[in-house]
Amino acid sequence: MVLWVALLAPAFAAPTAGATVNLTVDTASGPHVFHVEIAADEPTRTRGLMYRRSLAPGAGMLFIFDRTEPVTFWMKNTYVSLDMVFIRQDGVVHRVEAMAEPLSEHTIESGAPVRYVLEILGGTAAKIGLTRGDKVHLPP
Repeated sequence: MVLWVALLAPAFAAPTAGATVNLTVDTASGPHVFHVEIAADEPTRTRGLMYRRSLAPGAGMLFIFDRTEPVTFWMKNTYVSLDMVFIRQDGVVHRVEAMAEPLSEHTIESGAPVRYVLEILGGTAAKIGLTRGDKVHLPP
């Protein structure tokens, strides 16, 4: 009986892997809203945006890690150039890797412990003036 009641109780948790949310990034040019897919579990984070042949402007993927630590990415099997935005636990941008080369196996490092990585269409960061120190309003 207790188990049954627990299963029926509403859960209030962070977005799950595969969900989509709107995310706002504040830059010197103002707020910018992105519609992002959530990658919050290992299978979703491992696949990321691989095999996609296009990515709409204003779309992206937010990788949410279980803990704050240095992370590495690569572009293997990723056909679209991406900007990778490495974000600290507090939502502040640590660094931006602009125009990551499609299909490359070159390792891209966060450079410091981060909790989130936002991948957006290559060139978007420069277009909106997204730089280190900008604020990302993360989902709950």
